[in-house]
Amino acid sequence: MAISLSAGDVVSYLEMCAPFGVNLQRGMNFRLRDGGSLILMSVRPGAPYHDRVEAGGKVIVYEGHDIPRTRNGPDPKKTNQTEFQPNGRLTQNGLFMSAVRRFKAGLDPCEQVRVFEKIRDGIWAYNGVFNLIDGWYEVANGRRVYKFKLEITHDPSAEFVGDIRTPDNDRVIPTSVKLEVWKRDKGCCAKCGSKNSLHFDHIIPYSQGGSSKDSRNIQVLCAKHNIAKRDNIE
Repeated sequence: MAISLSAGDVVSYLEMCAPFGVNLQRGMNFRLRDGGSLILMSVRPGAPYHDRVEAGGKVIVYEGHDIPRTRNGPDPKKTNQTEFQPNGRLTQNGLFMSAVRRFKAGLDPCEQVRVFEKIRDGIWAYNGVFNLIDGWYEVANGRRVYKFKLEITHDPSAEFVGDIRTPDNDRVIPTSVKLEVWKRDKGCCAKCGSKNSLHFDHIIPYSQGGSSKDSRNIQVLCAKHNIAKRDNIE
């Protein structure tokens, strides 16, 4: 069954995994079964990686992933992030970096990456489809970490199995605003109190000048009321 998602949709962990037919156990997922790539990000206080959103929500800078934690092994947070596994195969960092290098060399189009953001335990928001346009490593706290730059796309062909649609605006709602709105609306539709098929909605649409940064302009709506509203200013 095709599951449709658009930017701003709020989903549980199981709902997030369902379109892809896999349990998403890691943050970086290069070319899943449907051929598309996906990352899980978080900018909440205490998040294990230092992801950030820039350019008013148009750009995500995503931190690469640590080596796996093993019994009696080194502390992943004190060890360089790597591009290669001990067996010589590419890590997820290596796969994403390889895609960046091929794009910058003009050999491939940029990799399109679907982005989900953790709002709280068990609650995720779909941020849309982003283009992977750059990658590098830097030294932080005495170790090497990878950074990946992703820019939101408007390419109408950026669709994947599962009928996941590109966003209808070009700005990701800041995490702080999402958290504030989610708490204010008690995780329910502001119109009817439903807890099913929820979406972060612009009261005044972004296309008509509404702000993504002001919690007063964002509300939680269920699918029924979100579809009924569409781009009408209330």
